[in-house]
Amino acid sequence: MIEVVAAVIVFENRLLAFQRGDSKYSYVANKFEFPGGKVRKDEPREDSLIRELREELDLDIKVGEWITTVEHEYPDFSIRMHCYLVHLESFTGLLKEHISYFHGSLDEVRNLDWIEADKTILDILESKYRHVFSSISNNEDVYRAHRK
Repeated sequence: MIEVVAAVIVFENRLLAFQRGDSKYSYVANKFEFPGGKVRKDEPREDSLIRELREELDLDIKVGEWITTVEHEYPDFSIRMHCYLVHLESFTGLLKEHISYFHGSLDEVRNLDWIEADKTILDILESKYRHVFSSISNNEDVYRAHRK
């Protein structure tokens, strides 16, 4: 089982979701996800998340509240994903590994094509964290950026 970390990113009271690019596994290719990555041996989870978000999105973050840990089995691998809440003060839209992002309310992000493991996190956010994502407007804004 692969140990991974993921960030549920709050920016301007809305959720940031990130779209993966092509993959050798079709069931994760071009799906939306909470960003993060693998935990290195003997690396604290919070440090892993800080490192991964710096590498993938050029973000300097402070890791917030632990939300949950989810185990999921894909056809070719399985993960144990530790999810944390991250609040951003600013976001430039720089993408190094993802092909696009979406910035919207919980209701809006439900319509995205999510990677399977992250769907459980959406359910938890709806039931326990809805207050964190108070929508500012009803506009559906999709922001796209090019890879670096």
